[in-house]
Amino acid sequence: MAFGNSDRDVFETLESEVRSYLRNWPAVFDRASGSRLYDENGRPYLDFFSGAGALNYGHNNPVLKRALLDYLAEDRVTHALDMSTVAKRAFLEAFREIVLEPRDLPYKVMFPGPAGTNAVEAALKLARKVKGRESVVFFTNSFHGMSLGSLAVTGNAFKRAGAGVPLVHATPMPFDDPLDDRTSGFLWLERLLEDGGSGLDAPAAVIVEAVQGEGGINVARAEWLRDLAGLCRRNDMLLIVDDVQMGCGRTGAFFSFEESGVTPDIVTLSKSISGYGLPMALTLFRPELDVWEPGEHNGTFRGFNPAFVTATAALEEYWRDGGLEKQTLARGEEVGQALDTVAAEGPVPAAGVRGRGLAWGVEFADTSRASRVCARAFELGLLLETSGPDDEVAKLFPPLTVSDEELEEGIALFARAVRETGPSPRTPRR
Repeated sequence: MAFGNSDRDVFETLESEVRSYLRNWPAVFDRASGSRLYDENGRPYLDFFSGAGALNYGHNNPVLKRALLDYLAEDRVTHALDMSTVAKRAFLEAFREIVLEPRDLPYKVMFPGPAGTNAVEAALKLARKVKGRESVVFFTNSFHGMSLGSLAVTGNAFKRAGAGVPLVHATPMPFDDPLDDRTSGFLWLERLLEDGGSGLDAPAAVIVEAVQGEGGINVARAEWLRDLAGLCRRNDMLLIVDDVQMGCGRTGAFFSFEESGVTPDIVTLSKSISGYGLPMALTLFRPELDVWEPGEHNGTFRGFNPAFVTATAALEEYWRDGGLEKQTLARGEEVGQALDTVAAEGPVPAAGVRGRGLAWGVEFADTSRASRVCARAFELGLLLETSGPDDEVAKLFPPLTVSDEELEEGIALFARAVRETGPSPRTPRR
């Protein structure tokens, strides 16, 4: 017995209506290599989406693939919960030596589950356990995940509406705006914290993205992050930095907060920490915060050893020296200048560009325009997604390993899509 009608494909007849990306990119993808995806008919698409940041080193990176294939060919351990394995030991040793020690970061490492939202849930739970308080401060236009705890500290109204229950124990604050006094929002919060009649329960923590990805590529200034860290210290609140999308070199440095000189109490990583698009997440925290009882937070897929293998290979290949960081920062300057030029073209010149490293966004006055630009880019063979509360930002996320020629090609295709879809973008570059 066949399901559905013969003239409709299985994605539409069998898959849930919750599906998203395939609606914007009506192709059936089959192969992927480096910076390109290929559909089942062999048509190439230049990938400036990078798995929403999960593919910083491109598709099927040959160094990582070789390590993975060798591991699997030898019948090594794949699933192990949180048992000790050779693969996990190699990853932890490499992470300590290559990432933590050179940055003088004292963190313990927790494997909370396979996804970024698992890392955030663990961070929130730990902060509340340590401080004995329920409330957490978050920021406008933030995105931290789709499970209930993470969703409670996410700003997007559409995503919050899908929860089906009240999202509680979280207090929103305005994210950094370079046009405002950087301390104004903090002063207001501090007054509420000090005022016994304000009605504000003392928060356990503040959670923030140094660069908001889903919120529209909003870049927090280094001084704003330092002010935020100071606010947390003065008021006995833990500082959580969500680096799920912007970590692992997306903004240049391995962690997006490094430029500010801040050392968060808790950091969440996922997406590109495995290096290969394999599910893996970390929650990092100061040793004195490690108050968990054995098994108090667990999960079946905390020990996906193939991800440890590719993660170790990525660290060894790309983070032993500062080469990738320098390259990403240099390319970021080039991309920013090129996008300024693109945004200034047309009858109403304006910048509308913001970003850092290889995370960039172009905002449009007509909030439907970004979607039209991304749709036209797809027709031209370039994969882009939108971001921002109204999907008003076209988001450019090429792999960190993209070649100079591919980067130039992608900007040219984006420029053509902008020209062919209407008037110019808006708002000054930040």
